[in-house]
Amino acid sequence: MSGTHLKVLNLSKNKLNSTIPDAFPDNCGLQTLALNKNQFEGGLPKSLANCSWLEVLDIGNNHIEDTFPFYLNHTSLRVLVLRSNKFYGPISHPKLNAPWPMLQIIDLASNNFTGNLPTMLFSSCMAMIDRAHEAKSTLSYIKIDADGLYYQDTIAITIKNLEWELVKILTIFKNLDFSCNKFDGPIPEEIGELTLLYTLNLSHNTLTGQIPISLGKLSNLESLDLSNNKLSGNIPVQLANGLIFLSVLNLSFNQLVGQIPFIKQFATFSDNSFKGNERLCGLPLKLQCSHEKPQLPPPTYEESHWSIIEWNYISAEMGFVCGFGFVIGPLMFWKRWRIWYYKHVDDILFKIFPQLYLGKEHRRRQPFRNQGLRH
Repeated sequence: MSGTHLKVLNLSKNKLNSTIPDAFPDNCGLQTLALNKNQFEGGLPKSLANCSWLEVLDIGNNHIEDTFPFYLNHTSLRVLVLRSNKFYGPISHPKLNAPWPMLQIIDLASNNFTGNLPTMLFSSCMAMIDRAHEAKSTLSYIKIDADGLYYQDTIAITIKNLEWELVKILTIFKNLDFSCNKFDGPIPEEIGELTLLYTLNLSHNTLTGQIPISLGKLSNLESLDLSNNKLSGNIPVQLANGLIFLSVLNLSFNQLVGQIPFIKQFATFSDNSFKGNERLCGLPLKLQCSHEKPQLPPPTYEESHWSIIEWNYISAEMGFVCGFGFVIGPLMFWKRWRIWYYKHVDDILFKIFPQLYLGKEHRRRQPFRNQGLRH
C-alpha cells in the first residue's frame, strides 16, 4: 500500500482469490475499497481500521468468512456492502456507540448473521434521519477528490427485487438490506426514526412479533419487504396511511392476521404482497372478512345520565301527542264519532253540574218557540 496517496482501490469483477492482505498502513488515506464479485476468502483484514477516511467499502459477492467488522467504527463509512459472503454472528457490541453517523447504504444480505437486529446501529445512522438541515441539502454524489481529479463511486445493490448498478451514488439515497440471514426477535421501533429511507428489506429471516407502528413514519419509503419471517398480529393501518410513495410491498409468508388496510398505496398491490398469511382477509385476497359488529365501549356516566333525561322528556311528549291525536283525530274526520262524543260528554257534564240543566232545557225549547213565531 502506498499510504496517504492511494485513495481509491477498485478491483471488482475479476477472478481474484486467496485472502485480502492485512497490509493497510497506519497513514492509510484510502476512501474507496471495492472488491465486489471476486473469489476472496478468509477474514477481513484488521489493519483496514487504519483507513480512517474510508467512505465506501464494497466486498460483496466473495467467500469472506468473518464476524461483523466493529473495528471499523473510527472510519467515515457512507456505504457498507457485505452481501453474499460467509459473515456470521450477531451485530451487537456492548462498547459500540454511534459507529457511523454518515452511513446511508447498508447491505448485509445473504450471510449468516444471527441475533436481534442492531438497535444501536439504527440509532446512530444520523444520515438516514430527517433533520432540519436535510431539507436544504442539494443534490450531490459521493465522489473522491484526488489532487484535482474526481472519481465517481459505483456499487451494485439489489433494489425492488432487481439488481442495480449505481453508477453515481446519490447522497440522498438511503438503503437497508438485512435479508437472507438468521436474525430473530422483534423489529426495532428505532427503524421508524430513519425517515429518509428509500428501501427496507428484512425478508427471509426469523423475525417475530408485530410490525411496528413506527414504520408508518417512513414517508419516503418506496420499497418494503418483510416477507418470509414469523411476524404476527394485524397490519397497522398507520403503514397504509404513512407510506404514500410505496411502489413495492411484500408481507407474504408470515403469520399476520385480520383485515388488510386496503387504502391509499395498499390498494394498488396484488394478492402476491399478502399471500402465505392464512388468517389475513379482505381485498385483494379472496378470503373475505366476517362482518361482525364492533363492540362499542360502554357509555360514560354523563352520556347515560343525559340519555335518561332526554328519554323522560321524549316519552312524555310522545304520550301527550298520541293521546291528543287519539281524541281529536276522530272528532275532526269521523261524523258519527263526533255526534256520539258530544251527546255523551254533555250527559256526563249535566250529571256532574246540574246547574247546566237549565241551559239544556233552554236549548231544547228554543226551536219550538222559533217555530211558533213563524206561524
